[in-house]
Amino acid sequence: MHRTYSLRNSRAPTASQLQNPPPPPSSTRGKFFGRGGIAFALRRGTAGSFGPELSRKLSQLVKIEKNVLRSMEIVANERRDAARQLSLWGLENDDDVSDITDKLGVLIYEISELDDQFIDRYDQYRLTMKSIRDIEASVQPSRDRKDKIDDKIAYLKYKDPESQKIEILEQELVRAEAECLVAEAQLSNITRSKLRAAFNYNFDSIIEHSEKIALIAGYGKALLELLDDSPVTPGETRPAYDGYEASKQIIIDAEAALNEWTLDSAQVKPTLSFRQEYEDYAEETDSDSDHIQELPEEEEQEEQEHVEDGEWNDDEEQAEEEEAHQEEPALA
Repeated sequence: MHRTYSLRNSRAPTASQLQNPPPPPSSTRGKFFGRGGIAFALRRGTAGSFGPELSRKLSQLVKIEKNVLRSMEIVANERRDAARQLSLWGLENDDDVSDITDKLGVLIYEISELDDQFIDRYDQYRLTMKSIRDIEASVQPSRDRKDKIDDKIAYLKYKDPESQKIEILEQELVRAEAECLVAEAQLSNITRSKLRAAFNYNFDSIIEHSEKIALIAGYGKALLELLDDSPVTPGETRPAYDGYEASKQIIIDAEAALNEWTLDSAQVKPTLSFRQEYEDYAEETDSDSDHIQELPEEEEQEEQEHVEDGEWNDDEEQAEEEEAHQEEPALA
């Protein structure tokens, strides 16, 4: 019954938002959306059917991503309704179930808010890819102009090889080719930079969304630990619930963890096999060189041990050398 706390009470900027300011609300938000909606079908069917040929494939990707965003918006809204309904259902149960379901509803509602933030950041990826599409569309006219001049020259050479227009058209073709060459180079450069920026938006938003949801799931499991699920016999009274302060503190801790999370503190890091192999090889090389450097010290230590044990004696060495000198003439 103690509905005294919610993650929605205060919305101060989180550490992640201070490090990476949130983008404006997604441009895909609206009432007329959904997989079964007419707008969805129109975008799906007409994507890539119009516009310059060079930008049609990317135009289709942009349209499909818009449908993806609208579908995620549906999920966020449905999850928000589910959180409210869970809390309402818990009201009619015992105190412990009522308190736990209320706090679980708070966490699930927060997931829907994270979904909204993810949609806004994901839309930055879509808009960046859309800017590449616009650049492709702007390059198409220069291609068309060059092809058109080339076709005219070919036609005149076939129809009237002596025509004076051929020379004029050839000069125009040189200018058109130079213009097209510049446009193609700009498109190549911008495509690469925009592609990296777009998918950095995409993957950063996925990392933030996934890790924050994992945090919420962890605190949700901590709430479940407060729920006594031991069976009772008919007529037996279950112990009074005293976890109100603990459940409230779990929500406060969850809010603090979400507010303090930044991309730099992400727990999941990629491990690249080729880089790991190189590091292992470098470590093995270093260890081998250390071992080689230690060999003289080991030999000196062994020699010192032999001397101390009496295995080696200067007099015996001298006697052996004299015997060797005496035997050499006989062998010769």
